[in-house]
Amino acid sequence: MTDPEPSLEINADLVRQILVDFVRTETTRAGFSRAVLGLSGGLDSALACFLAAEALGPENVLAIRMPYRTSSPDSMEHAALVIRQTGVRELTVPITPMAEPFLADVPEDQPVRRGNILARLRMIVLYDRSAEFQGLVVGTGNKTEILLGYTTLYGDSACALNPLGDLYKTQIRQLARAIGVPEAIMAKPPSADLWAGQTDEGELGFTYARVDPLLMLLVDGRYAPESCVEAGFDRAFVQAVLERIRRNQFKRVLPPVAKLSNRTVGDDFLYLRDWGT
Repeated sequence: MTDPEPSLEINADLVRQILVDFVRTETTRAGFSRAVLGLSGGLDSALACFLAAEALGPENVLAIRMPYRTSSPDSMEHAALVIRQTGVRELTVPITPMAEPFLADVPEDQPVRRGNILARLRMIVLYDRSAEFQGLVVGTGNKTEILLGYTTLYGDSACALNPLGDLYKTQIRQLARAIGVPEAIMAKPPSADLWAGQTDEGELGFTYARVDPLLMLLVDGRYAPESCVEAGFDRAFVQAVLERIRRNQFKRVLPPVAKLSNRTVGDDFLYLRDWGT
């Protein structure tokens, strides 16, 4: 008897319960009762905001909008929808004044480099405001992005806890719809809004609907590449996705430490944060 093919379908009610409890438990375990997150107006950050508000209470969540001069006006409006619906606290910190000196020497034809600067500046704002608000920074990256390396190291990947990191983008959509994320956000193309007209799928070169089933087989199902081809995926696409996962491994782990002792941090010394409890 063969194992059933892994499915992207989730039990939204159960997943919601698990993630709300995760946010509450991990926040209090660290000695905090508040959270801060960047609210871009996109689907992932909207869902994270809903979960954090439910876990900690809206009065204990600070959603920060950080527009740049090229940001879509829709982003601000969609973030406002989430703020009104969840009742969380809000703050808007335009990053244009701090970004322009950095970007002055970066050519316009290098959008990824410019986008990475914006992502890291936003994380500076988040962590600074988290100190003021005394809350942990909640991450908004999903499993598809993490596996593919579609994230800025020490930018949008930086956080104290991430409730969405084990959900593929396809699953994010299922949970967001069940929780009641506004339809205007559900309907728009996924975008990091790092430059005018930028979309995730345009930059990746394929859709989430196409890559998520493959990632589910490769990662969750432990399928060999040849088995994925036999399941109907194009061989070149399988190899391209595998190579992308492989070369972005460094983004998914702490920097490797050269081993000199018998208790190397991150290698032998792996105790949990609640060691002794």
